[in-house]
Amino acid sequence: MIKHLKLKGSPMEIGRNHGEEGREQVLQSLSTYEALFHGYSKISWKQAKEVALSHLNAIEQYNPDFIEEMEGVAQGAGVEFEDILALNARSEIALANYSGKSKSFSDGCTAIGITPPRANNTILSQNWDWKAAQIKSLLLLDIEQEGKPSIQMVTEGGIIGKIGYNSAGMGVCLNALLTNKKSEQVPIHLGLRSVLNSSSLHEAVSKIKDGQMASTANFMIGSDQGDGRAMVANYEVSPYGIDMLTTNEGKVVHTNHILSDKILENVEDRNEFKFDDSLIRKNRAEQLIHSKVHLNQTIDTEVFKVWLSDEFNKPNSINHYENERAPEHRRMETVFSIIMNLSRRSMELCIGKADKGKYTHYNLKEWSVNLRC
Repeated sequence: MIKHLKLKGSPMEIGRNHGEEGREQVLQSLSTYEALFHGYSKISWKQAKEVALSHLNAIEQYNPDFIEEMEGVAQGAGVEFEDILALNARSEIALANYSGKSKSFSDGCTAIGITPPRANNTILSQNWDWKAAQIKSLLLLDIEQEGKPSIQMVTEGGIIGKIGYNSAGMGVCLNALLTNKKSEQVPIHLGLRSVLNSSSLHEAVSKIKDGQMASTANFMIGSDQGDGRAMVANYEVSPYGIDMLTTNEGKVVHTNHILSDKILENVEDRNEFKFDDSLIRKNRAEQLIHSKVHLNQTIDTEVFKVWLSDEFNKPNSINHYENERAPEHRRMETVFSIIMNLSRRSMELCIGKADKGKYTHYNLKEWSVNLRC
């Protein structure tokens, strides 16, 4: 079961309630990442906070509300602001500047997006594959902000942006990418929050283009404006700009290796398991989609549940299991599965290993109505 927080008000109020009500999850995140940074890369928590502070000026210029919200989380949880900043910059600390010599780590995942005419609704989904212990850090946040769409988002305690959707029909998934370079610009998790703060695809893209993101990642972004007017695309972001990767067939897939030749002109893909894990998951997901299309079968959220629980090539399957033969720092498994129906402003969420019978339904429209009562 995931702790569900309903937050509203100013950035400080949203952050403080996140920290107070999710204090246990915030402390779990701090414990996890302090141990991981030290164990894998020999980076102390003090050093991690110093890396995070190198992004502070860029964040202040990008969106000072994010600084205020992170300050609120720190106050509510009774920790230092720099602790929360480090959590929000954890991808920049963990995934960039990877030499191949140190034991770096990456959260892996499989993301699938479908729009009409392939399905009746616009659906974004992914398995988030990471350390099983981080199940204890998960929070489901419903956020209502003045002048912005309402948000429903799954995140790790203390991190103010991650995977979710909003009342404007925007949604975003994340695929981590392991590379050799970063900048001191805005951490990618704050880019994810900016997408969720957006009312349109145009607005979302404006927040992640032109090298605004500090490290390389894939944002699978979906937008549904109703009446079949929808799009889903992969946006590989980097310190050197972005590339949009999509098709005119209403389907996109991404895993954990770089697809864009444009991005590869400036950064190196350092995924050691591209061929025996990431590529296999990507091709398997595309095969599953093709099978449904070829048979002219309906694609809905129930079909996504089957796809996300697929165990071909186990343990390195879409429904990922810990691989005992892999180096310890690369052992991960599916921590949660999320299926977002952007057309209906609702989602299905399974905590733990993907299992088509264990999803819980959430509806953002119902929450927004109840919150105003």
